This record gives sequence, C-alpha cells and structure tokens, in this order.
Amino acid sequence: MAKFYAELDDQLCEFIDRQQIFFTASAPTEGRINLSPKGMDTFRCLNYQQVAYLDLTGSGNETAAHLHQNGRITVMFCSFDQNPLILRLYGHGEVIRPDTPKWLEIWDSGKFTDYPGQRQIIVMNIESVQTSCGFGVPMFEQQQERSVLSDWAAKKGVAGVREYQIQKNQTSIDGLPTHLTQ
Repeated sequence: MAKFYAELDDQLCEFIDRQQIFFTASAPTEGRINLSPKGMDTFRCLNYQQVAYLDLTGSGNETAAHLHQNGRITVMFCSFDQNPLILRLYGHGEVIRPDTPKWLEIWDSGKFTDYPGQRQIIVMNIESVQTSCGFGVPMFEQQQERSVLSDWAAKKGVAGVREYQIQKNQTSIDGLPTHLTQ
C-alpha cells in the first residue's frame, strides 16, 4: 500500500544513502518526458525537505531545460535487495551552475564527491514523499560502478568537457534552452 509523507525522515535518508541507482523524471509543459537513470555516488539528502545530486556531463541536458521552464521533477529509488521498497520524491528543482555563489555554498558543505565532468547540481525542494511496496521489483546485486563516464571526462580535461557542453548541452531535444552558459 502506498503511503505519502510531507518530508523525509532518518530512515528514508538512510535508505537513499544505500541505493546505487536512482531515476529522475521531468517534462516540459509540452514535449517529451525525460526519464534518466543515474548512478555513482552523486545523490545527497541536504535535510528532510531538500535533496540534491551532482549532475555529470552527458549526451543531453533535459532535466536542466525542464527545470528552467517549469521546475517540476520526480526522483525515484527502488531497492534491489532483500528488503523491497520504492521511494518517490515529488517536488520542484533548481539548477545550480559551478559559476554561482550557491554552488560554492553547497559544494563547501563537504557532502559531494568530486568527479570529472561535473556540470551542475540539481537541488530539489520536496513537496511530497511516497513509499510503496516494490514487491514486483526483482533482486539484483551490483557488480561495480562503470568508469566510462569518469574516464571520458578525465581524458577530455576541463576545457574539453566545457567545449562538449557548449556544443551538445545547450538545448533539450525539444529545443528548450538549458541555460548552461549565460
């Protein structure tokens, strides 16, 4: 049975900390819905009403475009171990770029791990939390993190990653601006 909460608690934050993968969903007012898997150690509970993740450079930048347009975002975690649980966070997000004072404030908190290719931090203000059983989710064991993205970014270097962002991450697939460079 699904249950709704106004905010996270210690138990749910601990659940989030144990997960190796999470999924983000966002959508423009009109256009394609984006659903993205995220891995690596990039997600943090800032407090019971606010979470954030370090967004790494990738082939698209849909979430940023959608957040700039309407702010809506959903994040989902699901347990793949013996204890089934699905956790969804509903709310509004904000894109924090590295060239802003808010980036320094969040980064200086010491909560995030430094990864090559970091692009922005997505901060989510939680409006609703939902848990559900997850009984239909299969059990899996993680083998290891993939190093492909970090290796790619490290090989490109800071300047190469920035050039890639300028060429590939300026608009969504629906043509919305991401405001990555301003």
